[in-house]
Amino acid sequence: MTAEDGHDGAQYLAGSPVRVAILRALREEPRRPAELTDAVDATRTTVQRILGGFRERNWVVKRDADYRVTPTGVRVHDAYEALLTEVERGERYGRFAETVERVGVDFPPEGIPDSDLTVASDQNPLAVVDRLTDLLRESRGAEIRAVSPVVLQQFNDAAAAALDGGADVELIIDRDVADASVAEFGPATDRALYDDDATVYVSAEPIEYGLVRCGDVACVAAYDERNNPRCVLESTDETVVDWVDEAFASLRDEATPLSAVVERV
Repeated sequence: MTAEDGHDGAQYLAGSPVRVAILRALREEPRRPAELTDAVDATRTTVQRILGGFRERNWVVKRDADYRVTPTGVRVHDAYEALLTEVERGERYGRFAETVERVGVDFPPEGIPDSDLTVASDQNPLAVVDRLTDLLRESRGAEIRAVSPVVLQQFNDAAAAALDGGADVELIIDRDVADASVAEFGPATDRALYDDDATVYVSAEPIEYGLVRCGDVACVAAYDERNNPRCVLESTDETVVDWVDEAFASLRDEATPLSAVVERV
C-alpha cells in the first residue's frame, strides 16, 4: 500500500458526510442496512453503495444480517474523528496561532488543547481587555507577572486594585509604552516607581505580545498590527505555565528598571 492509496481512502471517506455518518454509526454498534437508513437519513440505495465501498476497503464486514466495523475500520474512524477535532480546534485557535507566529513567539502547540480562549469580535471588541482586567482585579494578594505592549487605563486601574488588595506586581513594557505612561498616565507611573509592591521593567526591544501570570493561571495575549488585543489564551496546564514563566524571565533578564529609564526621559 502506498501513501497515494491512503490519500484515496481518506478522500473517499471525507468526500461525503453520509459516509462519515455511516462509519460512525457502525462504530457505535453493528447495524442492518435498514437501521442505517433511519440512523443517517439516507436512501437504502445510498447506504448499500457506501457499505460496498467500505467492504472493498476492509473497513466493515457483514456477519449474518449485520454490518460490523473491522479493527481497521475502527482505526480509520478514530483517526478521522481526531482529525476533525484538530481542524475544529485550528479554526478556533487559528487567529491566536497566526498572531503569535507572526511576531516570532515560539508558543508550544501542545499547550493549546487544554486552554481557554477569549476572542475580540466586532460585537465585543473589548472582550480581551475585559478578561485581562477581570483577571488582574481577581488577583488580590497574588503574585502577578505581566508583559504588555500597550498602556491602557483599564489595565492601570486593574493593577492598582490588585496592589490595593495586597498583590505583588512585576510588569515588563517597552520604551514606547514607558514614554506613553510618563506622558499620559502620571499617577500610575508614580505608583509604579514608588510602591514597594510594584516593579516595572523596560525592554529595549519592542514588545508585540502580552503575558500574564496570576497564581496558577498563565495567559498569552495576541495583538494585531495596530496593537489591538485580539485574543487571549488562558490555561493552568503545566506546559503553558512553564512556558510563560520562562518567557517572562527571559524578557526580564534583558530589561532595565523603569526608574533608570525615567531618569533619562
